[in-house]
Amino acid sequence: MKNVSRIIPCYAADTAGVCSALYELGGMTVVHDASGCNSTYATHDEPRWVDMQSMIYISALTELDAIMGDDEKFIADVTAAAHDQQPAFITICGSPMPMMTGFDFDAAAAEIEARTGIRTLAMHTNGTRSYVEGASEAFGAIVREYVKDQPKADGIGVNILGATPLDFGISGAVESIRQWLADCGFTMVSCFAMGDSLTDIARAAAARVNLVISASGLAAAQYLKETFGIPYVCGVPVGTFFSGILANALRLAVQKDADLKPCIHRGFRGRKVAVIGDAVYAGSLATALISCDARVICPLPDGGLLPEDTFNSHAAAEEDIEAVLAAWQPEFVLADPLYQAILPAGAKLIPFPHYAFSGRCFDKTIPDWTAAKFDACGIKKQIMNGETL
Repeated sequence: MKNVSRIIPCYAADTAGVCSALYELGGMTVVHDASGCNSTYATHDEPRWVDMQSMIYISALTELDAIMGDDEKFIADVTAAAHDQQPAFITICGSPMPMMTGFDFDAAAAEIEARTGIRTLAMHTNGTRSYVEGASEAFGAIVREYVKDQPKADGIGVNILGATPLDFGISGAVESIRQWLADCGFTMVSCFAMGDSLTDIARAAAARVNLVISASGLAAAQYLKETFGIPYVCGVPVGTFFSGILANALRLAVQKDADLKPCIHRGFRGRKVAVIGDAVYAGSLATALISCDARVICPLPDGGLLPEDTFNSHAAAEEDIEAVLAAWQPEFVLADPLYQAILPAGAKLIPFPHYAFSGRCFDKTIPDWTAAKFDACGIKKQIMNGETL
């Protein structure tokens, strides 16, 4: 049967992407789903849950509610919770059940906003798509709703777009990217959406360039370009070599008013390495592996970032990923450890834990490979010498 995962898990769903993107912004996120499913979104897909509170709720949809279509119960419950909590905004999103019953999230959001006086955003999730689509919609809604034109910040102001623990964990990688930008002489304006408040994000139009560090940030970047004329650069500062290219790309984007995607340019000689993951992060890793034939397998939506060529595969189903790996026969595979089960014989796995894929299984070993930290970890030396860690 096509698109059935027999061995490896699926990626976190679009509902988890919404919850993760909005977690720190002071809003209230309500997922319309069955009672008990809050743990799926709030704990299994959210490492911040232990140390940082957030208003994430479940509607506790019952079988009778689903059959009878009791929309008033959902609207009344959200309204009551909003009056009690007084969030900065309300977001409602869905799971497979309201999708099957035809629940109208736009109408429900309008009714909730009318009753509460609090801005209410409807997310069109259904629990069957990936977290990238949910986070993209959430970030896009936030920039459209709260970012207004304003004077530019001093120097070259930068927004970080697409920062969630689903791609970077809580290993300190996002903080390291902030520090790298400061070390390169850039001015931080805002980060979507780790470590900054809604007030910080509302200042995003003061930036001169956006740094997109995951595919989840592409929709917001495109809106900021169309509305405020801010160009964007796609890439994660992995390794000294690629970090230097990325810093120069940020400066060039401002000078030329052009969108740049250095994470898609790489060599094609040397040991064969496959990198599996998010288009921006995996592409940056592949580019950082200079002197290698590094190619990307992106099972997730990429927003059109990765060109359809021999350097990239968009295989998403388990059998398709397995077939691509079997046909290409890479010597090394940088991927979440749970991909080990479908690697071809002889391929050496270099662990690259992805929280959106394996959750808490390897959360203690999610790496921070920012700038020189990637060079220091020994992966390039390992690959060049054909070793295993």
